[in-house]
Amino acid sequence: MNPLIDVRGLRFRYEDGTAALNGIDFVLNAGETVALLGPNGSGKTTFVLHLNGLLMGEGAVEICGLKLEKRNIPEIRRKIGIVFQDSDNQLFMPTVLEDVAFGLLNVGFDGPAALAQAHAALETVGMARAVARAPYHLSAGEKKRVAIAGVLAMNPEILVLDEPTANLDPPGQRSLAEIVTHLPQAKILVTHDIAFATALCQRAVFFEYGTVAAEGPIQDVVSRFDWDLSVTRSKSRP
Repeated sequence: MNPLIDVRGLRFRYEDGTAALNGIDFVLNAGETVALLGPNGSGKTTFVLHLNGLLMGEGAVEICGLKLEKRNIPEIRRKIGIVFQDSDNQLFMPTVLEDVAFGLLNVGFDGPAALAQAHAALETVGMARAVARAPYHLSAGEKKRVAIAGVLAMNPEILVLDEPTANLDPPGQRSLAEIVTHLPQAKILVTHDIAFATALCQRAVFFEYGTVAAEGPIQDVVSRFDWDLSVTRSKSRP
């Protein structure tokens, strides 16, 4: 079976000359939940922004069998949904229901079909009762659920969640973990939250200086590294 994501030799340099990715190889298979770990500035977010064409570097990227090139980007963005760290960046409509239906309407769904699919996505994340509420009145955990619903409404094959537990209290983290665990899509979690990652992921990829420093079963990867999340360097154990 072909992987859902197949990345080979991905390199990217920002306009100021900073080398952010230095030859990344990565594979995601159907049914997997994989954690991307590593210190700030190690290339994790830059990497995931390549998965739907928000950034375009050098190397080979295939998403669900589609090569990452301009003509395929609209279809790729229907295959892979990214939930960003700050939910406020994804919530901008007057009501929760309008927010979740926005993407569907934007790709040509008629009104009733878009609303029905948006309702179903909100039901999945336990926010069906909030359809008429304004997103800015929601708690951080509720905003996160609605942001996820907006992505789920598009029926993607892959979910990418960037720092999903940021700004969530422990009950919110537990609730989110339960939701994410039961979603059928293959998932990538970009996170500093080792407990959250360990609870949900089978495999981890550790980024450092724009390279993959380690990958494998998550417990093995975590045990190989001592790293302080407040700094931007990690230190490999001997």
